[in-house]
Amino acid sequence: MRPSFSFAFALFGSLMLAPTAWGQAADSAAIAAQQAAVKKLDWMRGLWRGKAETLTPDGPIEMTQTERIGTILDGTLLVIEGKAYGTDGSVPFHAFGVVSYNQASGKYVLASHAQGRSGSFPLSLTDTGFTWEVPAGPNALARYTATFAGGVYVEVGDYVTEGQPPRRFFTMTLKRVGDTDWPAAGGLSKD
Repeated sequence: MRPSFSFAFALFGSLMLAPTAWGQAADSAAIAAQQAAVKKLDWMRGLWRGKAETLTPDGPIEMTQTERIGTILDGTLLVIEGKAYGTDGSVPFHAFGVVSYNQASGKYVLASHAQGRSGSFPLSLTDTGFTWEVPAGPNALARYTATFAGGVYVEVGDYVTEGQPPRRFFTMTLKRVGDTDWPAAGGLSKD
């Protein structure tokens, strides 16, 4: 069976138009809006360390939590790596996230990757930090609330289910320990 002329023409046309799309000019207004939105989270940039506690079915586990946070793509994305160390030096938790801003919708999104799971979740700024939520079963969610005050970054996680009071399952309290040029530094040069 031979492909029809219209199919061949459509395929040829799509191949010819694709390079045109690749060459589109940058949307400077979108970039400026994204930079301004991500700048509102500048307090997060840097290296952080502190204590974290998570509640498990076997009881609470205490860890040393670290975060390295920086921007990339000309300040349009905020990149976060969170890593926890157990008292024995193990790494029971390691996560990676990217905060972006969509200027068309006026909304932030956190793309999160941790413990074999991933997803994109709405992130909302507050006067003292931000919140984000992850579905956690029928009529339930995990709500994370971050605050920044007095040089201290605190994030808590609460399990929220319909008709019951929130149950705290995670707390981290971090202090800034330094600057970082991660992840923007160290890229390859043209040579």
